[in-house]
Amino acid sequence: MPIWRKGTPMPSPSPTSRVFLFLQGPHGPFFNALGRMVQSAGCTVWRVGFNAGDRAFWFDPSTYLPYRGTVDDWGAEFAKIVDTRRVTDIVLYGDTRPIHADAIAEARRLGLRIHVFEEGYMRPYWVTYERGGSNGNSRLMNMTIPDMQTALAQSDMEAPLPPGHWGDMRQHVFYGALYHWFVLFRNGDYRNFQPHRALSVAKEFQLYLKRLLLMPAQAADRILSTWRIRNGGFPYHLALLQLEHDSSFQKHSPFSTMTEFLAEIMEGFAAGAPQHHHLVVKVHPLEDGRVPIRREVRRLARQHGLSDRVHYVRGGKLAQLLNDARSAATVNSTAGQQVLWRGIPIKVFGKAVYAKPEFVSTQPLKEFFAGASRPDNRAYRDFRRFLLETSQLPGGFYSARGRRQLLRQVVDMMLADDDPYDALKSGTAAPRQQLRIVN
Repeated sequence: MPIWRKGTPMPSPSPTSRVFLFLQGPHGPFFNALGRMVQSAGCTVWRVGFNAGDRAFWFDPSTYLPYRGTVDDWGAEFAKIVDTRRVTDIVLYGDTRPIHADAIAEARRLGLRIHVFEEGYMRPYWVTYERGGSNGNSRLMNMTIPDMQTALAQSDMEAPLPPGHWGDMRQHVFYGALYHWFVLFRNGDYRNFQPHRALSVAKEFQLYLKRLLLMPAQAADRILSTWRIRNGGFPYHLALLQLEHDSSFQKHSPFSTMTEFLAEIMEGFAAGAPQHHHLVVKVHPLEDGRVPIRREVRRLARQHGLSDRVHYVRGGKLAQLLNDARSAATVNSTAGQQVLWRGIPIKVFGKAVYAKPEFVSTQPLKEFFAGASRPDNRAYRDFRRFLLETSQLPGGFYSARGRRQLLRQVVDMMLADDDPYDALKSGTAAPRQQLRIVN
């Protein structure tokens, strides 16, 4: 029998002795499919459900554990579940919602493995899988570019290009609406459930439904706005907006509202940008109207004398606008990676895994709009390749093809001794798949 020596990683127990506890996942059936494959690997799997939406997408009642208590009582209940079920690993989507933050804190105290899924840092063609935390809580926050370049010496993989086709936005919106329908109309057994966002479940459902119904009209508006900008003949800069209720914006940025960010951008643009330059405000593809972004853009443009130089664009593909952009500014949107991939200067205000001094501007905003310094493209390409060798997996949560592609690789990574970053450094990382279109 191999002998474990102090100073080396403790080997993982065999799959038959590992017990995975799934908490809340992305809308739709991904966690159910993931749980089934983990179970087929020989592990024991349980799922805690906090509402009827969680229950609807977990298809094995024998492994489902409903939690009907309050948020205040959840920490003690989680510790009890871990003890009675002999849990070794927890699996969750997003690490900042209160029930997940409480579970992670207790899991760390107990020495459990913590598997965190998130939308891809280079979405929509990849998803993120990390251990311990994501976004502002990711290990990437404390890694330097030289650290990554050293780890990359273990690999000669060429970083794949993204496909030319869009991801699984329609399925994302559909499963979001369906999930909230269950919570709104079938939640009688979970009367203590409290959503982690400020809006009521009824309002969330209405917004998802409205988004589904208005997609054709909004697409037409977006196409027209984009055409006008691309054929306007003027230099322009991009302001890349996020969802105001998104955890990355709320937990890892200096702003509490998107209006605060827009106000700072407009002020800096008015003070620094040449008079013939324009500003394009690009809204997040999932923006659903809960925040009056368009009205605020118009108000702030009038306030700074920019009404004829500011343009508003709904969602959609960013690539069409990036091709001719002079620069971009964002709080901490993952869209910043698309900006850097094209070598375009970017200003970032919040905590982001890609906010490295080699390729993110440190200029004051006025100077940035007057003449932004260019990023170090070689350093960024090393960073991008490092992500694609570690925490970024091809596939998606919402489309059937995306889930199939993701499941081909992620379970082996979850069962491995090393987390994705240590695996690359130690040379134990599994070969990566080539990217395919996933919708």
